[in-house]
Amino acid sequence: MGERDEPGTIGRRVQQLRVARGLTQKQLAEPVYTPAYISTLEAGRVRPSDDALRHLAERLGVEFDELATGRSARQVTEMRLRLTEAQRVLAVGEAESAVEQYTALLAEAEAQELPEEQAAALLGLGECALDTGELVDGRRYFEKAEERLADAPLPARVPALRGRAVAHYLAGELRYAVYLLESTIDELNRGGLHDPDALLLLYASVIGPYMDMGAHARAAQAAEFALALAPQSGDPALVARMHRSVARTLLAEGRLAEADASLAKAAELYRGLQLRTELANCHWMRGYVYAQNGELERAEAEMREALDMLSAARATLYSSQLTVELADVLHRRGRSEEAAELLRDVLGGLSPERGAVHAAAAHRLLGIIAEDARDTDQAEEHYVRALSLLERAGAAGDLADLCRLLGDLLRRTGRVEAALDAYRTGLGHRTAPGTTTLGPAPAQPPV
Repeated sequence: MGERDEPGTIGRRVQQLRVARGLTQKQLAEPVYTPAYISTLEAGRVRPSDDALRHLAERLGVEFDELATGRSARQVTEMRLRLTEAQRVLAVGEAESAVEQYTALLAEAEAQELPEEQAAALLGLGECALDTGELVDGRRYFEKAEERLADAPLPARVPALRGRAVAHYLAGELRYAVYLLESTIDELNRGGLHDPDALLLLYASVIGPYMDMGAHARAAQAAEFALALAPQSGDPALVARMHRSVARTLLAEGRLAEADASLAKAAELYRGLQLRTELANCHWMRGYVYAQNGELERAEAEMREALDMLSAARATLYSSQLTVELADVLHRRGRSEEAAELLRDVLGGLSPERGAVHAAAAHRLLGIIAEDARDTDQAEEHYVRALSLLERAGAAGDLADLCRLLGDLLRRTGRVEAALDAYRTGLGHRTAPGTTTLGPAPAQPPV
């Protein structure tokens, strides 16, 4: 059987239950055991066998697990039901309500010493923190979840690893985020642990960092892998709701193992719903590829579809980043005023700590639009602000391009020495264009 408490703890529990039910040691022992055995067991001097515990549980009117661990299997299943409900609440975008539920569940799981349920609650709190932009708190929750799952197989730890990587990415730590995601992908693929859900989560999550680092070929490949791995479900929310209802019915009938199985299916589907944000990144990536190929109408359509998906999930930081990309497409389609309006609206949700690369991209594009309108002072101001943001994030390829733009502007306004300084800075960054630090791309999954 699974883990159980020490003999002394079990003995005290048996004695308390026996006394509460008004049974003597002889009555509890009959007809299989002796009163002396019960006395020795209650004193904690013998480790009861599974058969002995089953006999005692039946005589005391409790479940085997409750006698062995102090936890009722029904209580654990009911907790898992509440965890899937919290997942549902988060999946539909009600992060504040989900935080309350996960916080209560974490306290309960800690009190009952349930590491898997603790990890699930911590993961939920981490996802809530990402949703609301509290990146430091989110990273801490994911780290604690990893600690609770230290002995679990790698696929079980992937959601926590991925969450930590995303928190670092959103904080502007691009290379470390890519390192975490790529090394985990490699470990899964090279180790033969081809878990499709885990791989989907990782490939979808690495697209954003790849894009910001200029590793566009890897981003395109990751997007295709993610879309190929994406589970095909007509309406996952409906199916998940059905599984939760079935689990409640089975729980009421005492069919705990079957209830747990239904809850596991519901939890998987809710994870799929949360993947809506990640799959939106795949459409975003496709839009970027179309834009690079000059297919601007198709690019706009893909990006708007991605933006709709992100807005539905209340992924505000991702939405802000995507809006910058969409504004670039609109500018290239001759709709500069519409693009500038989008950029000004979105800059309030970006900062050096939250979306530095895309905040820089917004300022860069506003600078270009200002140049087109012959407002050189405004253009220079935007370029300088973008430069500061990119230097902090270490986005080398973008820095080189921005230095060229700034140098051209300074040269046109007669400041030749300042322009040369800008060009020299850009050349220094061009020697290390946006790439990952890991050499070869991760191993390919068996899609």
